[in-house]
Amino acid sequence: MSKKDEVVVLDFWVSPFAMRVKIALEEKGIKFEAREEDLLGNKSELLLQSNPIYKKVPVLLHNGKPLCESLVILNYVDETWPSPPLLPTSPYERSVAKFWADFVDKKIFEGGSKIWKSKGEALEVAKKEFEECLKLLEGALGEKEYFAGNGFGFVDIVLIPHISWFYGYEQFGGFKVEEQCPKLGAWMKRCLGRESVAKVLPDPAKVHEFICKLRKMHGIE
Repeated sequence: MSKKDEVVVLDFWVSPFAMRVKIALEEKGIKFEAREEDLLGNKSELLLQSNPIYKKVPVLLHNGKPLCESLVILNYVDETWPSPPLLPTSPYERSVAKFWADFVDKKIFEGGSKIWKSKGEALEVAKKEFEECLKLLEGALGEKEYFAGNGFGFVDIVLIPHISWFYGYEQFGGFKVEEQCPKLGAWMKRCLGRESVAKVLPDPAKVHEFICKLRKMHGIE
């Protein structure tokens, strides 16, 4: 990275999508500044100007140029700073990784949200759907250490931030991810052993407190 490079991440501490970007930059050894946004209060002018379409984090500002949407940012980071690579070199394996990243985006956060937003019968349905999604991911992981094999990569970075929310889902859903999906549980521990992940992921108990706050805001209590 040249001395001219300025890398800023518009961040929100509990956002798994912003965590992805920070983990990727840590893996690449890129120095960056994480600027905390107040998403529940006043969003900064910089955020509104940088992401006028969705007005959400993360936003990556590379030398003042903004990029939005976490998967787009991860691709950009991998192309801009190619070493170490996050995506496999084979076009087929790259496509498979992008498929599972897309699956995580469509299913995991929304599936978990349904758990803390639901009660009674709806909660049981939400829990079952969430567990099914996790089992599909566990099937994709198989006997491998990481999703792409021996090396920590793209799909791992996309999924691992969500585990900081799992404790909250477990509290409201009355289940344990590690009991349902032991191989995924072992993968979670492996990932947490990496400095880039341990440095970025927040305390699950604090995330649980945040979810409780969200429940009150939604009138679910």
